[in-house]
Amino acid sequence: MNQHKPPLLSIVIPTHNEEFRLPPSLEKIDAFLKTQPYEAEVIIVENGSMDRTVEVSKAFAIDHPYVRVIEAAVRGKGLAVKEGMLVAKGDYRFICDADLSMRIEDIVQFLPPASGDADVIIASREGVGAKRVNEPPFRHFIGRINNLIIKLTAVNGFEDTQCGFKMFTREAAEDLFRVQQMIGIGFDIELLFVAKKRGYKIKQVPITWYFDADSRMRIVGDSLNLLVEIWQIRRNWFWGVYAKRETS
Repeated sequence: MNQHKPPLLSIVIPTHNEEFRLPPSLEKIDAFLKTQPYEAEVIIVENGSMDRTVEVSKAFAIDHPYVRVIEAAVRGKGLAVKEGMLVAKGDYRFICDADLSMRIEDIVQFLPPASGDADVIIASREGVGAKRVNEPPFRHFIGRINNLIIKLTAVNGFEDTQCGFKMFTREAAEDLFRVQQMIGIGFDIELLFVAKKRGYKIKQVPITWYFDADSRMRIVGDSLNLLVEIWQIRRNWFWGVYAKRETS
């Protein structure tokens, strides 16, 4: 890959204790990118791991110069994603969970021409064409309850705000992530909340999603944190935290 040419695609992978799940995901991403005609980069944002995530990431990057490894100073998925998105160079910037529970080949649905004129494209595990594989019923039930709460208190119109795969155009990414405040799991809601207020066009793409039993989501704890962060998002909006900066 020609590293002197700005990439079309940036894939940002937030990681925390992913020494075992990350390497096979990187191999799949590498195999996919080799079949594509455009330039791409992969940005791994290590986020306070206590295992060998940094070592395996840097080892992979040695033979794959399009891969960059960033070590975030403070833990929080939202913070890791923000750092990765703001150092990315791609015209399209994709958030990608380390477990790659969505087939990487499906990323073509998030890029032109399939993406159309959308500024933000979010993967959805709900609705026509979407499929969940091997997800425990109770886990799905809790997810639907959380989504209902999100609809009633923060952003309506989306069936799945929390899926870990989202694409942003360069303009949308640089605008939205600069004002992002949430460092935890509420960052997804925050970005969509501000994107709607800004008038960005948001598209939902149904995907096939494969449940990973090693999921890092804490059903009760994360659900409670979500409520707190939704309150913080609405407070931030009221206080003008998300106001656009004046350009000279």
